[in-house]
Amino acid sequence: MRCRPRRLACLLSLFVSLLALTLAVPVAPATAESAAVNARPTVVPALQKWQGGTGSFELRRHSRIVLFGRPGDGLRDQVAALPGELDQAAGRKLALSTRSAQDGDIVLAVDPTSTGAGGGAGFKKEGYTFTVTDRNVRITAPTAKGVYYGTRTLLQILLQDDGRDSVPVGTAVDWPNYKVRGLSLDVGRRFFTADFIRDYVHLMGWFKLNELQLHLNDNGFKGDGSWSDVQAGFRLKSDNPELAGLASKDGAYDRRDWDSFEDTAAVNGVTIIPEIDAPAHSLAFTRFRPSLGLNNGDSDHLDLSKPETTTFMKSVFDEFVPWFRSPDVHFGADEYTVDKPRYKTYFNEMAAHIRALGKHPRAWGSLSVMASDTDGYDRDVTLNSWNNQWYGPHAAKRDGYSFINTNDALLYIVPFANYYHGRGLDGKYLYDEWEPNVFPGGQSVEPQDPQLLGAMSAVWNDLTEASYGELDVHGLVEPTFGVLAQKMWSGASSGVPYDSFLGTVRRLGVGTGLTKVATTLATPANSELSLGRPATASEGKAGAAFDGVGTTKWESGPGDDAWLRVDLGRPETVSKVELDWAPAYGRDYAIQVSGNGTGWTMVAARTDRTSAGSDTLTFDPVTARHIRVVGTEAARKQDGYALWSMRVFDAPDLALHRPTTASSSEVPSLGPENATDGDGRTRWASAYRDDEWIQVDLGRAQTVRRVLLDWETASAADYDIQVSDDAEHWTTAATARGKPSGARVDELTFAPVTARYVRMQGVKRTSPFGYSLWRFEARTTSP
Repeated sequence: MRCRPRRLACLLSLFVSLLALTLAVPVAPATAESAAVNARPTVVPALQKWQGGTGSFELRRHSRIVLFGRPGDGLRDQVAALPGELDQAAGRKLALSTRSAQDGDIVLAVDPTSTGAGGGAGFKKEGYTFTVTDRNVRITAPTAKGVYYGTRTLLQILLQDDGRDSVPVGTAVDWPNYKVRGLSLDVGRRFFTADFIRDYVHLMGWFKLNELQLHLNDNGFKGDGSWSDVQAGFRLKSDNPELAGLASKDGAYDRRDWDSFEDTAAVNGVTIIPEIDAPAHSLAFTRFRPSLGLNNGDSDHLDLSKPETTTFMKSVFDEFVPWFRSPDVHFGADEYTVDKPRYKTYFNEMAAHIRALGKHPRAWGSLSVMASDTDGYDRDVTLNSWNNQWYGPHAAKRDGYSFINTNDALLYIVPFANYYHGRGLDGKYLYDEWEPNVFPGGQSVEPQDPQLLGAMSAVWNDLTEASYGELDVHGLVEPTFGVLAQKMWSGASSGVPYDSFLGTVRRLGVGTGLTKVATTLATPANSELSLGRPATASEGKAGAAFDGVGTTKWESGPGDDAWLRVDLGRPETVSKVELDWAPAYGRDYAIQVSGNGTGWTMVAARTDRTSAGSDTLTFDPVTARHIRVVGTEAARKQDGYALWSMRVFDAPDLALHRPTTASSSEVPSLGPENATDGDGRTRWASAYRDDEWIQVDLGRAQTVRRVLLDWETASAADYDIQVSDDAEHWTTAATARGKPSGARVDELTFAPVTARYVRMQGVKRTSPFGYSLWRFEARTTSP
C-alpha cells in the first residue's frame, strides 16, 4: 500500500491494517484436503476428462509462452499468433521463448509418445493434455494441432475469468469423438468475401471445428422462366487462357486468395475441403461451354453422352487441384436426374482422376436415386449422407462407404427460405437430442460407428434473388455453431442445460483474430440499458466498452485523467454500473450522471482499487440520459485506463425468473415462462383469441409502478395492466388503447401500487393471431 499526505483515508486504512496484525490470532493454513476441489472449467466444447486440484495458476508480469518442440513438428508456426490472441482475450502481452520454463510460464510441447486414456485415434491426431499447477500451465499433445486446440481451452478459460489472469489447478485430457466436424458453405450461388472466409476459419478453430467445405459452383432454379435468366457462379479465377471467362464476374477467388485461406486454416486447425460440383448444378459450365450441356447448354446438367464433357471436367480439376492442400477433394455428383448409366461411369472416372491427382475423392450421396443397384460404383469415396431417400446412412453402411452426416432435415440452412431452417437451425433440439450418429426416419447408426466420420452442417443459398449478405448468413449460423461443435467434439458431456450452455457461448463470442465478423449473440443482461448505445471518450474507441464483445476494449492511453460516457438515448432510471477492468485498471474513479450531457452529478466512487476485473457500483435510483466513468488515478499512469465493458442498469426486473402463467399457449414450446426468462430470443404466444392474459407471481407483495412489454408482431391493440394480491381479485393499474400493429416495445408507468401478481389482460389484438411477447418486465421505479 502507498500513501500520500493528502489522503487521510489511506492513513486510516493503514492504521487499521496494523492494528489487525497486532491483534490477530494465528490460524492454521488451509490444507489440500480442506480446500475445495476445482470444478471442470467451462469451455466450448466441453472437456472430455477433468481431474480437479485446489488453488489456481496466476499469470505474472514476467510470464512467457515457452515452446518445447522438435525440428519439423510445426509447433512454432501453429502457435505463432498466440501472444496476440492472449493480448486480445486477456489483455496480457506474453513473449514466445524456447528457454527453460520458469514459474508463471505457459508451456507448450509436442510429444508424439503422449497418450490420452480413452481418446484413441482422436487423441493421437487432435487431442491434448492440459495440466495446471500453481506454477505453470502445460499443454502437451502428440501433434501441433492438438497443442493449438489446447490453447483454445486456455484462451476460453481466461476470457471468462474475473481479471482474466487465473486458471484453476487440475488436469484435463481432451480429444474429439469424431474426425470430421465441419461446415459446408455455398459460395457458388452467393459470393462470400475472402475476409469473411478467413474469419470463419478463425471462428471454426475457436470452437475446435476442423473442416470448411467450400461449394465453389452452383446456380439458382429455373422455375417457370428461362435458364438464361438464372444466376450461376464459379468462384475460382485462373490465369489459364483456356479457362478465361469461367470465373464469375461478381466475385471469384484467385490463387493469392486461396493461399490465404490455406495459410489461415493451417494455423487454426482447419482443413479446407474444395468442392467443384458436376454433372448437375453446372450452369456455370454449360454457359462457358454450351456444347457440353444438355439441350445445347439450355440446362444446368452436363451432357455425359459426350466424352469431351468428362474430359473438360477433368481439366478443371487438373487446373485447380494444385491449389488445394487438403488430402480430400469433393467432386459433387449429386442430384443428376438423367442418364443413370453414364452417371455411374462419370462417378467412377472422376473418383479415379482425383486419386491420380494425389487426393482422396468425396461426393454427395445420391446412389439410391441414381442406381437400381450400387454394384460397380467406386467404393473408395467418402460420401456426404444428405438425404435418406437419395442415399441414407444405412445404404452407405451396407455398401461399405465412409460417410459424413450432413442430413438436410436436421443440418441444412437455406437463408430466409420457408424450408430447410430458413431462420437458423433448432439449437435446443440439437443440444438436447442430436449427436452426429443421429439421422431422422429411423436411420440413426451406432455412436462412433467406424464408417461414420462425423458431421457437417450446410448453408445453401437457394434464394439467389433475395437481398441478404454474408453477415446476415453469419447471424443465422452463429447461434448453433457452439452447439454443433459441442456435439461433434465431446457429445452430451457438457453437463449443463441448454440455456446455461448458450450463456457460455454468448460470453465466448467469436474468438480472436477476426476482422469482419462479429458476434450476433450479444444481448443485454436483465435490465441492462447501455448495450450498443452511442459512446464517447476522452481518448480511444469508446464503443468497444458497449458492444457486448468480450475481446474488444476501450483504452484511454497514458495519463491519470480520462473519461468514458454513454448516451442512453432518453432519460432512464439508473441504479447500477458494472465495470470490467483490463490490466490497465483504474485505482480511483467515479460514476457521474447527467440529463443533458453538460451538468454532471456524482452518484458513486471507488478509491484504492488494486486489481483488474469486475467492479459493481450500486446507488439510489436516479433518472439520467448520460452516464460516465471519470478516472482520476490509474494503476499505472503510463498505461492509463482500459475497460473490457461498462454496463449501465435499470432498477431490477421484479418479474425475472418468477413463476408465470397464461390463459393459453399456442404450442407448448411458446409457454408463458419464455416472457420472464431474461432471454430476448424466446417468446410466449397465446391462442388466437382477444380475451387472453399472461400473469407473473412476484413472490410477495411489492411496489410496482412500471411495466415493459416487448411485443412480437402478434401484438395487442388494446389491453390492461392489472394487479392483485391473491390472483383472483384484480385491479386495473394502467390501460393501453389504439396501439399500432406489428412489433414494438410498450413501457407503461402508473401510480405506485403494491401487489404480488401483475398481469397483461388482452382486450383486442392487432392481427388474426394471438398475443406474443418476447419480454414481460415489472419494476418498482420509473423515470
